[in-house]
Formats: sequence, structure tokens, C-alpha cells
Amino acid sequence: MCVLHDKEELYSMEMVQRLAKDGCRFLQRHKGSERSSEPQSDEAVRVCLRERGSDVLVLQRISSPTARGGGGRVEARNRRYVVVSGTPEKILEHLLDDLTLDDDQGTTPSKESDILVDDFLLTYPVFMSTSDLCQALLGHYCTKRYRGKEDRKEALERKRKVLHLVSQWMALCKGFLREDEHVKLFTKTLYRYVLDDLYEHPILEKDVSELQKLYQLHRRHAVDEYSPHRKGKALFHQLSLKENSLQSRGMPRETRAALCHVYVTMDSFLSMRAHSGMVAEELLQAVAERMEVPLEKLVLLAVTYNGGRHLLQPQDRVLSDSLRPVGRLHVCRKDLGEVLNPFTDNSELPQRTARMLSINTWDVAVALTDFDWTIFQSIHEQELVYFTFSRHGSNSHTVALELLLQRCNEVQQWVMTEVLLCSTLGKRVQLIKKFIKIAAHCKAQRNLNCFFAIIMGLNTAAVSRLSQTWEKIPGKFKRLFAELETITDPSLNHKAYRDSFKKMKAPKIPFPPLLLKDITFIHEGNKTFHDNMVNFEKLHMIADTLRLIRQCQKDHMGNGITQKSSSEVRAYVDYLHIIDNQQTLFELSHRLEPRA
Repeated sequence: MCVLHDKEELYSMEMVQRLAKDGCRFLQRHKGSERSSEPQSDEAVRVCLRERGSDVLVLQRISSPTARGGGGRVEARNRRYVVVSGTPEKILEHLLDDLTLDDDQGTTPSKESDILVDDFLLTYPVFMSTSDLCQALLGHYCTKRYRGKEDRKEALERKRKVLHLVSQWMALCKGFLREDEHVKLFTKTLYRYVLDDLYEHPILEKDVSELQKLYQLHRRHAVDEYSPHRKGKALFHQLSLKENSLQSRGMPRETRAALCHVYVTMDSFLSMRAHSGMVAEELLQAVAERMEVPLEKLVLLAVTYNGGRHLLQPQDRVLSDSLRPVGRLHVCRKDLGEVLNPFTDNSELPQRTARMLSINTWDVAVALTDFDWTIFQSIHEQELVYFTFSRHGSNSHTVALELLLQRCNEVQQWVMTEVLLCSTLGKRVQLIKKFIKIAAHCKAQRNLNCFFAIIMGLNTAAVSRLSQTWEKIPGKFKRLFAELETITDPSLNHKAYRDSFKKMKAPKIPFPPLLLKDITFIHEGNKTFHDNMVNFEKLHMIADTLRLIRQCQKDHMGNGITQKSSSEVRAYVDYLHIIDNQQTLFELSHRLEPRA
């Protein structure tokens, strides 16, 4: 339902009327008796489009704050409409209608149009698959409604808008979708269609160049293979997965990485960053150097979930295609004994503590931040959508995000491990002081991921119960720790953290669990669909949260977050030795300070 206040406003509805061409009804409710002569606010003006008796799109009017006529009145032609809800097809149609090409009368896309496009491209996995989006875009590109010169002009404009939207999609997703089979087939088909249209619309030459740049396609055999006389296959056949797909031109798999747990005892492991093509020999070499054990004395076992043990050969891969370990990885001596004695009886523990105490705290914070930044800058905003909605039940779209979450947990466990393995009270006090300083340095370096992990590690029950140890901490460090703790205070929806983080300059690393919490809160507190229409207001709120990732990754002012760190410290931080068994950690805690 659309409420109009004067006839002038009909000109602002041109976009809606275009949507109404294909069987939609445009409803106008005239003003009757009014209690007040004051115009209604934009919030009261909504347009509802119906098709075959059902609502398919609801829009709400907004006014540009800069587009005002005499006396401060907003000019009707400058009023725009944002999507409230609609079917996926109609939302996409409205998005294309609302796009303004850069070279049209010297104008540029409006801020509202940019936000709509960004909202749609970030959140479309919530309500449609990538395959559905590819089919819809090809459908809009191939639409033919030639009924004269004006319609031919509209068809060309629609094609160019589709290509513009595709360019924005690919620029936004970068390498995130390059290995998606539907996207490969879509790019091949669209490229062929654009080459076909060059005969009729030479102006598309610029768009062909853009496609070639985006997809690294080559214009070979364009006239023969992609002649208009050969364009006879149906759209859905072009998208069929049975067709031969394009050769993958995205990011090579070798650049993808995972945190691999290599168990050296039954209750402790080394956390190691492994690339997707890593083989057993390469992993063993890294473990041998970190544990200071000769390589020739070690073998790598994969323990399967049913308890089977498989001896990995030197050239066997340690990660599957989905970046999951081929089993629980154990490093053993060739006689299949443990590499180390259990931690609780290890005579080398004093040397371990001495090494940690000898490392400069700022250098440790730098190495931790470098590690986290490498992961964080590779996270795509859509990973949070896939993680929250789990649309495909696969981790292939959430690799980097899961990696950062895993790293946060491991740093927390590392802090607990280091403190609880220190049997001397005085050195344990020094260790806690050291971790408090490292947490403060991480905050100074704008790494809130490791900052939270360290504070949470010191606040775990197994560490916080060490009353004799905490009593020996100097008052200066207790006050610093209390100040840092306030930032992790969850009250008022983590207000202290949000205020502190907002003041930090980009680039910066947020605390990912809070971002996921915000998206989950929006998701569970708002319906995704209203009467079979997508609740786009909900998706706009989600997109606003996702854009925070982008803002944190950008470095407009040259405030680089990474710094040089010593190779010795980096080697220590990159391969954290961790106890992941909570029972073992509590046993160590009670051994240090028995319960009274």
C-alpha cells in the first residue's frame, strides 16, 4: 500500500511502475479526511507490490538529507525507496532497477543504492543459493522485450546493470567463490553471452574487458566458438553441473592453511600451522625442531575415530581436501613409545619455564599479533553468515574464521598450560606478571583476539584458584589486571569492550565470538521470512555487523598492525605446546596448591 501526499510524488514512483510491468498491481490510496495538514513521515510511506494476489515486494520511502527544496521541503524526485521485504527475485529486480551506471549523465550511484547492493551481496546465502543467484542473473541478462527503440535501449541498460552487479559481486567476494562450480559455469556462460552481444551492442566492449580482467578469461576463438548462431542451449542446461567446468583459476589450494594438532603425549599437543599440501615428512621435521628430537627417531601416526592406527609414509598428506586432519595425529618414536614423558613427570619442565621467562613480552605480543593478523585479513565477511546459518553444513566457506576461533582457544589453553606446569611459586608469579604484560601489549597493538584469550586463560578456574600465587602478585600488576579485566566485562552487552574497540584505529583485530554473538542475536530475534517474503530489514542489520570486518581490515591511514619479530620468538609462538585435557590441568592445579 502506498500513501501519496500530492501528485508530484508520482514522479518518484517511476521505479515502482517499472516493477509493475509484469503483472504487478500498483495501488494508490488517496487522502480522505485528515486530522492534520502536516505530511506523514517517511516511515509511514510504504509501497506494497502484489503479483497474482500475493505480496512480492515491500518498499519504504527515505529522503536524502541533502536533497531539499525551498523552505527545507524534501523534493519528491529525490525521495528513494529501500527494501523492507520481498521475494528473492523481486529484491534482485528492484536492485537492478535502482542501479545507476557511472556514465549515465555524469551521475554516480547513490549511497542508498550502494548499501542495498552491499547488503544483498553479503547476505544472499541466507535466502538463496549461489546457483540460484547465478541463474537469476543470467535470466535478467538474457531477458528480451524488444518492442521498439526505447525497449531496446532498456534491454541494453539492463544488460549493463547486470554486468555491473556481477563485477561488484566478484570484487566483493575476491577468491571466496572462485572454486565454486556454479560460479565457474556462470562466468563461462555469461562471458559467452556478452561476446555474442558485441555484434549488436559494441558498447559492451568495455564490459568484456572487465570480465576478462575479473575472471582471467581469454578471447580465443571468439567469433567461431561464441558465434550468435551457436547460442541455442537452454539456460538451465548451461548451468548444469554435468557440463565440463572451467579450469580453476582462483587461489591455489596450497595457500590455504589450518591449525594442525600434533599430539606428543596422550594429553598434550603442538599447535602447528599446516598448508593444505603438507606431507608427513614436512610436519615431522617441524615437530623434531620444536621438540629438539632427531628426525630419524620419529614417525607420524594417524589414529582414526574407530581407534585404528595408520603409519603415515613420508609423502602422505596430513590434511584432507576439506583441511581436516586425516586422523588424530600422534608423533611417536620408531619403537612406538611416547616422544616425551607425561608432563606431570617431565624433568625438562624447569627449562621450559626458564625459556618462557627469558622472552621479551613485547616481542611475544608482536608474534601473537602477526599470527592472528595473517588469519584475520583472509577472513571474508560471508564466512560469518555461513557459520551462523550453516546453510550447506560444510566448513569449506568458514575455514579462516574457524582458524581464528581455534587460535583464540589455543592461546587460552597455552596460558593455562604454562602457568600450571611451573612448579616453583616465585617463577609462577613471574609468569603471571609476564602474561598480564603480554595482554596489555596485545591491547596496545589492537589485537583484541589474543587479549581476550590471555585474560580468559588467567581467569579460568584452574589458574584463578591458585590463591597463594595471586597473593604474591605485586599491587601494580593486580591493578593493571583489574583494569584489563573490565574490558572483558560482559555486562551491558559488553559495553566496555565495544567502547574501547571503537576508539581504536584500523587496522585492528576484533574478538570474533562477540561478532558471532551479535549476528546470532539478530538471527534468533528476527524472522528470516514474513509471509514467504525475505525480511530484508533483518539482513540489513546483519550486513551492518559484517561490514565491521571490512572496516577492521582496512588501513586508510597507514597504521600497520604487523611489526618485525625475532625468529626465535616467532618459532616459539607459532608452535604452542598445549595441554588440552581439562582433568589433567585441574590435577596440576591441585598438585601446586592442594585444597585446604
